[in-house]
Amino acid sequence: MSTQHTRGGRLEGASSADLAEQALSRTTVPAAHRHGTDVHDHDHGHDHDRSQDHAHDHDHDHDHHDEHGDHEHAFEWPEMLRIAVVAVAAAAVWWRLWEPFPAISLIGLMGLAVGGWPIFKEALENLLAKRMTMELSMSIAIIAAAAISEFFTALVITLFVLVAEVLEGMTVSRGRRAIRDLLDYLPRAVSVRRGGDVAQVDADTLAVGDAVLVNPGGRIPVDGTVIAGHSFVDQGRITGESLPIEKTPGAPVFAGSINQSGALEIQAERIGRDTSYGKIIEAVEQAERSRAPVQRLADRLAGYLVYFALGAAVLTYLLTRDIRSTISVVIVAGACGIAAGTPLAILGAIGRAARAGAIIKGGLYLEQLGQVDTVVLDKTGTLTFGQPEVRTLLPVDAVDTLALLDAAASAELRSEHPLGKTIVAYARALGRTPREPEQFGYTPGRGINASVGGALVLVGNQALMRDHAVAVPSNLLAQHPEASEVLVARGGKLLGAIVIADKVRPEAARAVQAIHALGIETMLLTGDAQAVAQVIAKELGIREVAADLLPEDKRIRVKELVSAGRTVAMVGDGVNDAPALIEAQVGVAMGSGTDVARESADVVLLGNDLLKFAETLTVARRTRRIIWANFVGTIGVDALGIGLAAFGLLNPLLAAFIHVASELTFILNSARLLPARSSGEIPAQTVAAPTAVEARS
Repeated sequence: MSTQHTRGGRLEGASSADLAEQALSRTTVPAAHRHGTDVHDHDHGHDHDRSQDHAHDHDHDHDHHDEHGDHEHAFEWPEMLRIAVVAVAAAAVWWRLWEPFPAISLIGLMGLAVGGWPIFKEALENLLAKRMTMELSMSIAIIAAAAISEFFTALVITLFVLVAEVLEGMTVSRGRRAIRDLLDYLPRAVSVRRGGDVAQVDADTLAVGDAVLVNPGGRIPVDGTVIAGHSFVDQGRITGESLPIEKTPGAPVFAGSINQSGALEIQAERIGRDTSYGKIIEAVEQAERSRAPVQRLADRLAGYLVYFALGAAVLTYLLTRDIRSTISVVIVAGACGIAAGTPLAILGAIGRAARAGAIIKGGLYLEQLGQVDTVVLDKTGTLTFGQPEVRTLLPVDAVDTLALLDAAASAELRSEHPLGKTIVAYARALGRTPREPEQFGYTPGRGINASVGGALVLVGNQALMRDHAVAVPSNLLAQHPEASEVLVARGGKLLGAIVIADKVRPEAARAVQAIHALGIETMLLTGDAQAVAQVIAKELGIREVAADLLPEDKRIRVKELVSAGRTVAMVGDGVNDAPALIEAQVGVAMGSGTDVARESADVVLLGNDLLKFAETLTVARRTRRIIWANFVGTIGVDALGIGLAAFGLLNPLLAAFIHVASELTFILNSARLLPARSSGEIPAQTVAAPTAVEARS
């Protein structure tokens, strides 16, 4: 209320700057230790429209930062004292404890001077800056009420404003805390081995090459390599992996991970902002600083509503000559709920998504996610793991299954081909020991020929079999169109086939189902063969499929969808899908905290979990519904309130109550998006830190 238009600015501008400064102090080492480029040089080179949006956002945020300082709206003693003074003054005026002058209440004037000062000060600043805000209209209402000797009314309005200010500020502080939880996660004190001695140092003094010691249950402060110790590390917050990963000397570790069981000594390779966790923090900060188009709309609407209220007040006075009704018109109108509630909703949604493992790089992309009607999915690395696996063995009649596997594994033992390595690994996993081939040859585009135990073994496709006059039944792989063609022959006779295919991610079907439940269409774009794509699409319930596509073909397909009026989110692995990711309204990269700064993506899913994307779509749509509900509710309450006040059905006190109650209702509506508060330190044995898995709840 008391920071109507400018409160939105505070949340989006100055508070963001403060958060950025805190993050800088927590995640940046001194300049002497810095490596790489300045993080603020990071700029997403999206299309022309996006670049303009980024530039506009930057200018807007810069203006707000210059205009206002920021403070936490906690319930501190100056505000408590101010509220108490106004409450006591209102009681004294009501009971007329000391009223030496009939037309002027000295106690009322003193109470207004003390309680109204912050409101009047902001109103004057806004007036000088030629901005029409709610502080100005409320100041006019308070002064007008006092001018007609309605000092009790003026004091109660001031009291409502001050209490609403504190309650709103506490809610906004919770929104900021959702981001600050990320900043507070890394340890501030770090044990370092230097010169043979172990010392406790501040994290800001770390340097690349330091040997950092992390005890069981401790949080790892750097990206680096284990040089001593053995433990299991929960790195779900960075990579999204649900299970702890075993760490031995030589294994990589990431800042923000939790060391579970044993002590580790780690050589620091990346520190501060250069770590994986630093990149996550930077991405969330940039998102928190950015302004979505709907926020600019909220600011404009807030200003328009103030003009409308003042115009209605003037018209009311001209028609009725009733000053009380005129003041009630000014008091009842308010757009605080949308001006403060809109950025709060976006901040909460970005924080909630980050806690769930989806890094949204700006309010613009959150807003566009809420409008998505088509999700385009890549196959390899997105719906599948991108790693071949043996599905089944298909021996021909009178051939033993293990004989088929042994022949293939022995022939492929020296092969560097991914399919060959898959066959050998599968055989060893079953306890088989491949024989060393006496001779080994590889024909590109066909397969392997090797001499094993004096017999010629062939492992390859139909072309290889034809070259060696080996007959292959036409229906051998008919039931497995998604499989790579791996036929095995020995001594001129076919032994059978090995079905090798990429494995579909276990959560992919549930994710696609969740996306469809939102009423969003899905499409599969892949460079794989049509038969393979159709099998995957049928398994997952995807109706539209386009296969045999080059990266440029994918980009063209996405561009065609956008040109057809669809709002498209493209989900890919961020490498060969980069052109298509940029072409879509929202590009979503499967990744981790180690590559969260990918230029081509607007959203990065930590841990390659598609369910996180489905959850993020749900959050984005919920955010959109809440914001528009606030818009409609604010306009409805204002229109009804102004109408009632103009006809004399609302006195100034009731008008003030309606104003404050509606404001808090809409702000609390936005606050529903805020993630639950972090529970602090978590015992190592439970490993229940706010990882991507925990955050879904």
